[in-house]
Amino acid sequence: MHQPHRIAVLGIPDVVGFDLAIPSQIFAGALGPDGEALYDVQVCSLDGSPIRTTKGFSILPEPDPDFLTAPDTLIIPGTYAEGPRTDGSLDPKLAAYLAELPRTTRIMSICTGAFVLAAAGLLDDRPATTHWAHVRRFQRLYPQVELHPDVLFVDDGDVLTSAGVAAGIDLCLHVIRRDHGSEVANRAARSSVVPPWRDGGQSQYIERPLPEPTGVGTAPTRAWLLERLTDVRTLDEVAAHAGMSVRTFTRKFREETGTSPLDWLLQQRIERARHLLESTDLPIEAVAEQSGLSTAASLRKHLRQRLGTSPAAYRRTFRSGA
Repeated sequence: MHQPHRIAVLGIPDVVGFDLAIPSQIFAGALGPDGEALYDVQVCSLDGSPIRTTKGFSILPEPDPDFLTAPDTLIIPGTYAEGPRTDGSLDPKLAAYLAELPRTTRIMSICTGAFVLAAAGLLDDRPATTHWAHVRRFQRLYPQVELHPDVLFVDDGDVLTSAGVAAGIDLCLHVIRRDHGSEVANRAARSSVVPPWRDGGQSQYIERPLPEPTGVGTAPTRAWLLERLTDVRTLDEVAAHAGMSVRTFTRKFREETGTSPLDWLLQQRIERARHLLESTDLPIEAVAEQSGLSTAASLRKHLRQRLGTSPAAYRRTFRSGA
């Protein structure tokens, strides 16, 4: 009988309510081939009491004292708890709980949950990230952590951290992809109507105003490109489809996506290649052709640059995981 992966989401007052809800929503969309739930997610507090949020309401977790004992994955959502964010101290009961976790438990944090992991010593000499607004405080309190302040999330194997709020969605989808492959992760993303993939190394904060809501956007042209990834398109041709000059199209595209048209197109082609590597037995050359990367050499180059691995190694990892 299938046993779903047990995820305990430990709310620490004052918890960020949005962060607390993310894992339950995202992991619930991860279903197996027969529609079975791949994860069992429960929101918990250390003593079973209501969890106070930062926005003036509390969450009452369903009591299950055994669930926290040895979860497969423990997630610490963002919290405004004083000790970890002010002087590096940790509630003794929480410190004892974290110290007694089995070595097999995967640990994740969202947003300022990284302060809790750092206060417990779980991030010492490891790469991590947190919300950009709290970077200076984090670095002052925890200089022993290798902080990456600009990325969406950091995957260090058994310990994973994400930036603020919506980056927790990206981290949860990344974990589903790591556990079960892109097809399951993409379905979970569609279930919650969120983008299926944003690279963890993408900048978490781009200081620019939001695009004006008036005028014609680039979304129709992006959809058009997604149907034609194997076609070689010049920027002139793409801008013409949008009915804009190259200069205007490039500016509006960057405003709406945070990247250039050519970088975005390359990202989509790499994403298609990843899906084909995970879900088919196509030769590497055929994967390159069907994803628009033309040659196996080009696929190897871009996969190595973006993911630090080869197509064959990527396929072995994710086909076995699925």
